[in-house]
Amino acid sequence: MLKAFSNPADFVVVLIQRLVDLVGPFSTFLRSAAAFVVVLGVLVFVHEFGHYLAARWRGVRVEAFSIGFGRAITSWTDRRGTVWKLSWLPLGGYVKLHGQERPQDVPDEVRAKWVPGETFHDKPVLSRAIIVAAGPIANFVLAMVAFAVLFIAIGQPVTLPVVGDVLPNSAAARAGLMVNDRIVSIGGQTIATFEDLQHIITIHPAETLSMTIKRDGADRQVAVTTDARESGGQQVGLLGVRGGAVEYRPVSVPGALWGGVRQTWLITEETFSGLAQMIGGTRGTDDLGGPLRIAQLSGQVAQLGVASLISFIAVLSVNLGLINLFPVPVLDGGHLLFYLAEALRGRPLPQRAQEYGFRAGLAFLACLFVFATWNDLTHLGLFRWVAGLIG
Repeated sequence: MLKAFSNPADFVVVLIQRLVDLVGPFSTFLRSAAAFVVVLGVLVFVHEFGHYLAARWRGVRVEAFSIGFGRAITSWTDRRGTVWKLSWLPLGGYVKLHGQERPQDVPDEVRAKWVPGETFHDKPVLSRAIIVAAGPIANFVLAMVAFAVLFIAIGQPVTLPVVGDVLPNSAAARAGLMVNDRIVSIGGQTIATFEDLQHIITIHPAETLSMTIKRDGADRQVAVTTDARESGGQQVGLLGVRGGAVEYRPVSVPGALWGGVRQTWLITEETFSGLAQMIGGTRGTDDLGGPLRIAQLSGQVAQLGVASLISFIAVLSVNLGLINLFPVPVLDGGHLLFYLAEALRGRPLPQRAQEYGFRAGLAFLACLFVFATWNDLTHLGLFRWVAGLIG
């Protein structure tokens, strides 16, 4: 309920103060807009360019290539007749393929203008699947290349086996491990990276391990009894520490290229793991964000430098590729699912089944967008501000 004010001027003063409090966070958000446009523009361009190249390869004419939606800011037509557009609403983009609509969805005068052999629906199901899958694949390639470029330029990051934080009531806390302790070896096995430490601990649940650590320049022997947790139907060990120092090590060009592939795969695994935890209820959905969260993070990461921004783009590119491969009608993965059914049946799915599928897909994406936006607004503190204004 609204607060009672004896003097209307008091209400005006409080309202102005609330608005001033709101301007600070949102001015930061507005400054993030430029970084957001750059980040999303790169991701969308690469994704759509994958569709474009595949369409050209499979002999399908591309009528339009647009970055953004709505009215075009600028446009030009190349010698192949493709209209390239930069539009006002920078929340996506599209490639318009010749004959992309289903024949039954367009009038006769439109079909009469289709050029035989160059229309999307004239192509075999394999060609259509290649064109659709090329967008997400391009996002994965972008991530691999971006990581490889970073590794060549500044070296490959390696998380050292140095304790950055000790979780309370953990095996590490009981053993007396401290921040900045470096794990030298476990059971005589040398530990070179934090990943080595994680691997050994994971395969030794509820076991006592002899650990050599370096503290204040001196080696010490510590006995650690790991905790155990069930994961994937089996017991895994837990130590209860977070990694600390990161070291950048020079790598060769082939090593950087392989590192880009490996890093992309690791992010893919982590994304699937996070989604599985959300679905299983072992992890909250607060981390699920939408465009507002991406805009905020884009501005924050851009302030850290070009390398951080490139890394951020690579991570988002992996996520965009994965999301588009989900078997949800409307997304690329949904189209691929329909094409798989067509290949198995020897003919397309009935029109009504496809329509119901697209409607369900749109409803799902709309609900997901609303939920992610709600999370974004909560994270930005909008609801706390409104509650403070009227509470």
